[in-house]
Parts: sequence; C-alpha cells; structure tokens
Amino acid sequence: MSIAVPFLVFLLIAGIAAYHRLRLPTWIALTAVGLMACWLLDANATAVIVAAVITAVIAVPLLLPQIRLPLITKPLLGFYTRILPPLSETERVALEAGTVGFEGQLFSGKPDWKVLLDQPAPVLTEEEQAFLDGPCEELCAMTNDWDITHVRADLPPEMWEFIKKNKFFGMIVPKEYGGLGFSALANHKVIQKLASISSVVSSTVGVPNSLGPAELLLHYGTEEQKDHYLPRLADGREVPCFALTGPWAGSDATSIPDFGIVCMGEWNGGNVVGVKLTFDKRYITLAPVATLIGMAFRMYDPAGILGDQRDIGISLALLPRDTPGIDIGRRHFPLNSPFQNGPLHGHEVFIPLSQLIGGEAQAGKGWQMLVEVLSIGRSITLPSTASGGGKMGAVVTGAYARIRKQFGLSIGRFEGVQEALARIAGNAYTISALSESTAAAVARGENPAVPSTIAKYHCTELGRQVAQDAMDIHGGKGIILGPKNYLGRSWQAAPIAITVEGANIMTRSLMIFGQGAILCHPWVLKEMKAAMLPDGPGRVREFDRNLFGHIGFAISNAVRSLWFGLTGASIGKAPGDAYTRRYYRKLNRYSSALALCADTSMLLLGGKLKFKESLSGRLGDVLSQLYIASALLKRYEDQRRPEADQPLLAWSILNAVHKIELALSDALRNFPVRPVGWLLWALIFPLGRRATPPGDRLSRRAASLLMTPNEARDRLAEGIFLTPTQNNPAGRINSYLPAVVLAEPVERKFLKALKNSDIEALTFAEQLDEGVREGWITADERGQLQALREMTIDTISVDDFDTGELRSAGYQRRCANRDDLATA
Repeated sequence: MSIAVPFLVFLLIAGIAAYHRLRLPTWIALTAVGLMACWLLDANATAVIVAAVITAVIAVPLLLPQIRLPLITKPLLGFYTRILPPLSETERVALEAGTVGFEGQLFSGKPDWKVLLDQPAPVLTEEEQAFLDGPCEELCAMTNDWDITHVRADLPPEMWEFIKKNKFFGMIVPKEYGGLGFSALANHKVIQKLASISSVVSSTVGVPNSLGPAELLLHYGTEEQKDHYLPRLADGREVPCFALTGPWAGSDATSIPDFGIVCMGEWNGGNVVGVKLTFDKRYITLAPVATLIGMAFRMYDPAGILGDQRDIGISLALLPRDTPGIDIGRRHFPLNSPFQNGPLHGHEVFIPLSQLIGGEAQAGKGWQMLVEVLSIGRSITLPSTASGGGKMGAVVTGAYARIRKQFGLSIGRFEGVQEALARIAGNAYTISALSESTAAAVARGENPAVPSTIAKYHCTELGRQVAQDAMDIHGGKGIILGPKNYLGRSWQAAPIAITVEGANIMTRSLMIFGQGAILCHPWVLKEMKAAMLPDGPGRVREFDRNLFGHIGFAISNAVRSLWFGLTGASIGKAPGDAYTRRYYRKLNRYSSALALCADTSMLLLGGKLKFKESLSGRLGDVLSQLYIASALLKRYEDQRRPEADQPLLAWSILNAVHKIELALSDALRNFPVRPVGWLLWALIFPLGRRATPPGDRLSRRAASLLMTPNEARDRLAEGIFLTPTQNNPAGRINSYLPAVVLAEPVERKFLKALKNSDIEALTFAEQLDEGVREGWITADERGQLQALREMTIDTISVDDFDTGELRSAGYQRRCANRDDLATA
C-alpha cells in the first residue's frame, strides 16, 4: 500500500468532518478507525504512525481544557483583545437594536432552509383586504397625478379630507387608540398600491406610518402621551413630521448639531423645568403642513438641574406647531415630485420635559430609539414604494411594447427591446419578493436591521433601473409630460428614494456588511461580548467556547467552499423540487464563500475593515444577493410553485448569482493582502468563475410574459391600481392588451390584403370600408380594427400646451405687474 494512503485517509476524514461540521471527538474517533484500517490492510507502518502522531498532537491539547485554556485560549484572548476594534456607544446601540432572522443562516455557510420555508406565507386579514379593496381603491381613483404634481403642487383638499377620515395616517396606530391597527404587511400593501398611481400620495401616507411620532410613541411614549396624541394622529387631527436631517448632519445622524439646554421656563402659565431648543432642519417631509413635530436634538444640562451629567445625549421631543419660536419655512421642491417637504428652524424654543418622547426617563436615549425604529421604517415605506412603481412600470411597459408598432412590428418583438423588457420583468419580480419578505419579517415581530438596509438599498436601485428601461422603451411617450404621461414623474422621483433614509452609497459601503458581519455572524458578536467580560476564569471559558466554535466554523467553510467550487455545487442535500433544487445548492455554495471571506477579512484587517469601504460594499453585495435570492425562492414556494412564473424566477436567480460572483471576484482581486486574496480565489473559484447572466432565450421568455395576458403577469401585477379610469392612463393601456392580442390576426390579414391591392383609399377609415367591400374583413372585424386604432392612439398620444399654461403663476404675476407699470 502506498505511503501516501494514511495521509490521504487522514485528510479525507478531516474534510468530511469539516464539511458536515462534526464535533471534535467524532472526528478523532473516525480518524482512529481509518488509520486502524490502514494498519490492518498493511499500509506503510511509518506513515500510519506519523499520521497518528499528527492526530494526537492536534487532538490532545484541544480535548483537554487544563492544557487548552492556559496555553492556547488565554494567550489568544490577550491577542484578540488588542486587535479588537473599539466599539463606540453609537455602534454598540446599532448592533443591539436589531434582531436576526434568516439572514443569520446566510452568514452561517450552511443555511438551514427549513427555517425559511417554515415561515408562514404572508396573508392579509379580511379587514385589511377590505381596506385595500375599499378606501385604498377609492383614494387611487381620486388621484390625478398631473393635477397634484403640476397644477396644485399638493393634494386637493378633498383628498386630504378623505385620507384623514379613513385613517390612512393611523394604519399603525392600535385600535384601542382609534387607529386601524394594521400589520406591517398591510402597511406595505397600501403604500405599494398608492405608489403605483402617485409617489406623492404614497409618501404622504407612508411617512406618518413610518419613522415619526406615532411609531416612537408606540414604543417609548408615556401613557399620558399615548392617550393624548395617538387618537389625534389616527384620525388626522394631528399631521405629524419628524425632524432629523439638517445641513450638517445627513446620513451621520449622530452628529446632530441641534441642541437643547435644560432650564426653567414658562409653559401653560407655570414655571417648569424644560429644554430650550435651537435647531436648523431641512428635507423634512410633511413639515409645511405638520401640526405635530418630532424633533431630534442633543440635550445638555450645563447648570446640573437634572444631575451631574452635562452632555445628556441625543433626545427626542414632540413640538406642537404653535409652540412660540418655531419657524416652519417655505417648501422644498423635490424633483417635480412636490410632496410636502421643507425646512424647520427654531431659536430658544422652550418645551417642558413632559414633551420629551417617553418623558424625562428617555432623555439621552434618542439614538437607541431612532435606530430601533429606523429599521422598521426602512423595511416598509421605500421598498413598498419601489414595488408599486416597479410593478406598474412592468405591466404597462409590456402592454405598450405590444401595442406600439414600428416597421410593421410590435416594438416588443425587437431583441433590443426584449432585453430591456426582461430586465424590467426580472427586476420588478425581485422588488416585489424582497419588499414583501422584509415587510413580513416586521409583521412577525422582528426588527430586521440588516434586511431593512438590504431592502431599502436594492429595491430603490432596482426601481430606478425599471424606470430607466421603461423610459427607454417608451421614448417620446415617456419624455413629454402631461396628464397622459405615467412615467415621467416616476423617473424624476427615482433619485429621491435613492437619497432618503440614508444615502444608498453609504448604505451599501458601510451599513449592509458592516452591521451584518457582526450582527448576523454566528460567533463574532459572542466573542466580542466574551472578551469584554470582567477578568476571571469565566471570561476565559466563555471566550474559549466561542473561539473554538469559530475556528471550526472557519475550517468548515474553507472545505465547503473548495468542494462546492470543484463540483459546481451540483450535488448535495438541498430542499425544493427538481426545478429549484439547483438554486438552493448554489446559495449553499455562496453562503460558505461569504462566511469564509468575512472571517478572513475580519481576522486580517480588524478595525481597519470599517475603512475598507470597497471591500465592505462588495461583501455586502454578496450578502444582499443571497438574501434576495432567498426571498425569491420563498415567494415561489408560498405561491405553490407556479410553473408559469419559472422564467421570472430563473431570470432573477441567475441575475443574483451572477452579481454574487462579480462581487466576490472584485473583492478577491482587490483584497488588501494579495497572497491571501490568491488563496481565497483558489478555495472559492478553483475552476474559475462559471456563473453567467441570464441568456437570450430566457430573457425572451421573461419579456414575452409582460406582453401577453397570462397568470404570471397577473400575479406580478397583484396589489397595484390598474382600474382604467380617466386619471389612470397606465391602467387604460394595460386594459387594452387582451383586445389588442385578439385583434392582431385580423390586423395582419387586413394589412396583407391591403398591401397586395391597388385601392387608392388613403385614410384608415376609408381603407377599412374598402376592406369590407372587397371581402377582406367582415363588418365585425372592421369594428375590431377601428377599436384597435383608437386604443393605439390613446396608447401613443402625448400632451401639448399653450405656452402660457407652462409658465409659473409667479412669472405670470410678475409679467402682469410689469404691464400695469408700463400702462401707468
């Protein structure tokens, strides 16, 4: 027997044990059995003995705590403590604020898919569905987006009244306070539907149900505050806003320069302890019409009125609009999407301590309060808005591409247009799955800190891509603004969602992986907490348990990454059916790769990793795409594996996998420690990169789903406003699609006969009459073609205006004043 056999047996058993994450005693027992078999089968005795000695050298120190703790663990604890990056109070609060759901499994390198698939399918209650079908449908039908965005720059009074009367502002307020008490899923569905007709309406309704006074009061308010304010917020007597962002503190909310000084002051005729606020805020949605202002500021107590602490910290307060000293400035004008948004100013505005959210007990805890609530807001409003716009963009662009003809063909038959249609279909499908998945997590009671940042970033970015592709396909139809344009405002508003609730560049490069690497990792946070325990045997034992769990975890992921790379993740246990099992296996592979890269990066770079934003962003992309692909598979399973949806699922999964490999490739090629990058490449891509983007055949199938009435298209369109009203041109165009498809054979027959004839009729009506006389078409078919022409005209027509209609009212007033002066 070869001298190499015992060593091969040793490595094979070690690899199998690492792949399956067997416990150390199990590995030792299996290795002993394997080497004994080699001995009995006359393998080289020296080789067997050497392999046994290697096993003993590894096993004995690791198995015996009296050796391991003082000689291995304690020195490593000292080293770990030295390299451990300092964790600021801000970072500590951010890490402790969120909960970990299935995204933690994606960081494990060996996801337990049962955890995902056992989650209940998201379902609305009967009351929530009735609200969507009733008041929400009515509000959409009332919406005239051109009137809102161009004529009024505001909702008309009757819409404000309808919103308040039907408690759209009170969706998250419990019923005991007069609200609707809806779930996060229902909140998502309402915002999605409103966004499909007007982003101004959706943002107006979304903000009071997102980060704001109601959410903060529910979590932290005193009973007196809840009893007073929540009923008023629910029925619209109070219109809320929340003032966080200012000129000097945008994404970096911890640097708020706005301050409040604890002092004595007058309030309701009495002399009470309070805070004198000075603030300068901007970009505050609903500020121009708000009656109740939530305010974030840094609180100081220089006179020691409340105690010895001078810098109390970030605090949150409620300011009635009529509080003396508040200056609600003029409005901002956000990219022709004129939702109510504007600045707030105040100089030495006095409020009593009872106006602090949660009262004096919550003073200085504002950052924790914000972090906990921000992730919930990010999970709902912006992803839902992107979902509504993306879905509407998908179905109406598919209908437009079928109806609009050039060179005698529907433009959707051209391969260049099909590429864009496929992206629209796949991205809309992805946004829908991702936004609903994250809303469902909130509805289950989770506080999904990492998924919320993933959803916010990727839904808004994909929504922008959908808007861009839809604009490209529509051409002049999308460019010319007016009542018939249903895309222009969405295109103009796309950067707004990219910017708010944390700029996307910062979200990607700092937050997704920066927070996920610690919060979702199965061992890192535990090690950090163990290292921060007081000195003593308990600290060493706790660190020992987590350290060696982490070491085994890292070895396992290296082995699994290599194995998956060599086999292309084509074998192995995975859930799903014959169609989706391959996708689960791919995600198993990239989960191991992510865990391996994350561990290596954190080990070698330590605290410097937070400054390696390109690396952090790329690893964040891997985590994001794993989460997105998981949401796609969960959606497919929840909908009972519809075969008609398979082209959309396949396009979206392949697109995600391709992005994962691109991100991993870029991360490893630019890894700060070059030899380590080469080693990781050999483990993760031993046979090179293999993932490719969706192919042309699959893209054509995905595109065709948007241009033909079918069940997959109907599922994609669920939850948006498609009623073909006068104020909903997108809904009208979508409603034409079945009739257009039915008329196409008649149209081809007629045009072929017309081409081969010598009739001299030039107008379409005369040609149709001639066709009936010649027997090319019947009278009924003539009516069908006439209707097709009318639907096509409505589809492709755009608006035009008198120059005076386009001039602003202010300009016209100035001109009138100059004319009056000239006359005088």
